[in-house]
Amino acid sequence: MMSRIGGDPAAALVPDRDALEHLLSRAAAPGRTAVVMTMGALHEGHATLVRAARERVGREGFVVVTVFVNPLQFGAGEDLDRYPRTLEADLRLAGDAGADAVFAPSAEEVYPGGAPQVRVAAGPMGDRYEGASRPGHFDGVCTVVAKLLHLTRPDVAFFGEKDAQQLAVVRRMATDLNFPVEIVGVPTVREPDGLALSSRNRYLSPEERTSALALSRALHAGRDAAARGPRSVREAAAAVLAQAASASPPVDLDYLALIDPAGFTEAGDGHTGEAVLAVAARVGTTRLIDNVRIAL
Repeated sequence: MMSRIGGDPAAALVPDRDALEHLLSRAAAPGRTAVVMTMGALHEGHATLVRAARERVGREGFVVVTVFVNPLQFGAGEDLDRYPRTLEADLRLAGDAGADAVFAPSAEEVYPGGAPQVRVAAGPMGDRYEGASRPGHFDGVCTVVAKLLHLTRPDVAFFGEKDAQQLAVVRRMATDLNFPVEIVGVPTVREPDGLALSSRNRYLSPEERTSALALSRALHAGRDAAARGPRSVREAAAAVLAQAASASPPVDLDYLALIDPAGFTEAGDGHTGEAVLAVAARVGTTRLIDNVRIAL
């Protein structure tokens, strides 16, 4: 692992493309370079990704975390301006977890000519579920992930399974566009009460957090019903969410879907094998997503 000046446990801050290129030319390990892409406000879920990356590439490998709040993936009325930015804490968490460097460019550095005229389209997979609720979101994700893969030149990239559709879209993009990188998914990290870790959890009041636990309860109820088939999975999860809709504060459901991961399409009532049960809902002003993998 690259040594840090003065034994500082924080990962080295890399603010721009020139500094990143200089660092990669000196420190990147051929065949053993990993990237973890984030929007910052790092938490234990991100740390788990970094630890997985370090384990994969070994002590002599190179792990870079990117911290960039990408404006292209935020729609009108979403929380771009209030999205938490905690760079100093991010550097320390990333370093403690095993990262060598944090690439934290400005928007002007990533998009020097302003919003790019040429973008990567996510295609049909990006139009469903999250894409239907947030039009253009996955085009923004694909565009920035493509740019960051070019800039960081990793052999392997790690993404959390909590953003299941994002992971599926990025994998498809890497395959379809022949990116020379392996995309690895890492299981969702949860709080002891079951709430999936998210940078947006800090927006929740204590009462909203209690209501938000219905998301993970619904997913677990659906998973427990898997032996009875897809229809029972949907019904069990929907029953929990219907009750949560009248909680105080209420859970305002966006979608509940049982998904065939092969093409990220709705799983039919006769589906067998692996499936993803996914939910998106708003509690107060905070929009949350979660999912579990189910064997049918």
